[in-house]
Amino acid sequence: MKYRKRLFICTNQRANTDKKSCGTEQGEALVARFKELIKAHKLQIDIRAQKTACLDACLQGPSLVVYPEAVWYGGVQLEDVEEIFEQHLVNNQPVERLRLSFPAKL
Repeated sequence: MKYRKRLFICTNQRANTDKKSCGTEQGEALVARFKELIKAHKLQIDIRAQKTACLDACLQGPSLVVYPEAVWYGGVQLEDVEEIFEQHLVNNQPVERLRLSFPAKL
């Protein structure tokens, strides 16, 4: 199945480290909320949200990337999900205030 948009949300959890980890910073909750919105708007055929392992943007996490545009977001919180959903996933306008110009290093 070919989706119009694919959303990869980091849910990686680092063990035994004091470095930031998207999984402990709401990664799973972000996935769940995006999936709720996709289902509520009946867009399961067009948009897919899924969890992924590390996106190498840990310092700016929680992070996610939207394809096919390859738009990276960092510091995403639950209160940002609806804005990303409406503005970017539905209306094709990236949310500039959360956008990363490149994935950050570990």
